[in-house]
Amino acid sequence: MTNVQRWFLVGSIAVLPALSGCIPVLIAGGATAGYMFAEDRRTSGVYVEDQGIEFKAGSRIKERHPDQVHVNTTSFNRVVLVTGEVSSEEVKASVTEVVKSIENVRSVQNETVVAGASAMSARANDSYTTSKVKSRLIGTKDLSATHIKVVTENNVVYLMGLVTHREADMASEVARQTSGVLKVVKVFEYID
Repeated sequence: MTNVQRWFLVGSIAVLPALSGCIPVLIAGGATAGYMFAEDRRTSGVYVEDQGIEFKAGSRIKERHPDQVHVNTTSFNRVVLVTGEVSSEEVKASVTEVVKSIENVRSVQNETVVAGASAMSARANDSYTTSKVKSRLIGTKDLSATHIKVVTENNVVYLMGLVTHREADMASEVARQTSGVLKVVKVFEYID
């Protein structure tokens, strides 16, 4: 055994006690992700496509309009919601075309507004509102929060997912009754 191999072995053994606490966390995290994936009404292929669509859309929009937009793209079942701020109506139209050109995108709902980029404090407030809505959805009887994706932009809550009409109405009501929410926009696809 070489000196490098000995040091690697000694270092690996020395780190094991520190890593042992991570193993339960990794197992629990994997179990939670597995449960959420099993509950998702999208196929695994569509789930992966949605992740790719979000990445490509964000990259291509920033590439085309580096200083003219602050946008967020959310894909659910290959339906893309675009929120945020753009510098003009022309840029807004261009953003829609950029996203539509991405492979596997079925439709685009462009909810951007012509305005300057939102402040970090507004974005933090939107994140807080999203977490409040999600928490309330989790606590709602007869509603699986894993079927609903929540996006907040400028205190407007967008709800996406594959849901029944009853689930959509319940989720919308929960969001409407959450403090700080100005408006709720349904971007649902109905399964009934």
